[in-house]
Amino acid sequence: MELLGLMPGASNYTFLARLLDPDVGPEPGGPEAERLVVYKPRRGEAPLWDFPAGTLCQRETAAFEISRAGDFGFVPPTVLRDGPVGMGSVQAFVHHDFDCTAFELFESHTDDLRRIALFDLVVNNADRKAGHVFPDLDGKVWAIDHGICFHVDSKLRTVLWDFAGEPIVEADRVCLRSLAAALEGDLAAVLAELLDPTEVEVLHQRLTAVLAAEAFPAPGTGRSFPWPPV
Repeated sequence: MELLGLMPGASNYTFLARLLDPDVGPEPGGPEAERLVVYKPRRGEAPLWDFPAGTLCQRETAAFEISRAGDFGFVPPTVLRDGPVGMGSVQAFVHHDFDCTAFELFESHTDDLRRIALFDLVVNNADRKAGHVFPDLDGKVWAIDHGICFHVDSKLRTVLWDFAGEPIVEADRVCLRSLAAALEGDLAAVLAELLDPTEVEVLHQRLTAVLAAEAFPAPGTGRSFPWPPV
């Protein structure tokens, strides 16, 4: 992994990096030039009062595993691995227009945003900013930055409250049922390596509650929106 520089505006140390093929090397213009990743080392995580120190990279990885198991399909491939600054999450970089956020997608990609909102309910996303959602250059919508998810207390903070009160459609329930089945299988062991056992147990409980719900919830009485919103 070759570090190319720090990503601007990140609250934690977030590097743009390039994965190199040891059999090819860093040839200018070669195929390795396209293998860009976002590397978030544990050592660069700012401490938070409500999340255990050094766990954000694990939560990033767990969010990808949840997205993959439920076939949500919008979290870029993410792994936990050792890098130049130590252990951290390594996520495929998505080329996109940095000026396009969730706020510009409500009319054109409603179904995608609704599914992301459903995913956030399950993982208890405490920081769904609009800038964390964007289309790639082919128009596919992606969602990133899941370092503060999976808390055992309700901490959902999101800009996607537009779906409050809307029914949870059958197409999205398919993802929930796929995730439930995966949690009864191999996914449980994967998450056990990334999250606290209580967090995994509460994840089960949230998923069961969302499956039983008819509609998306409304914001609660506490802090329900992230800051800044983008």
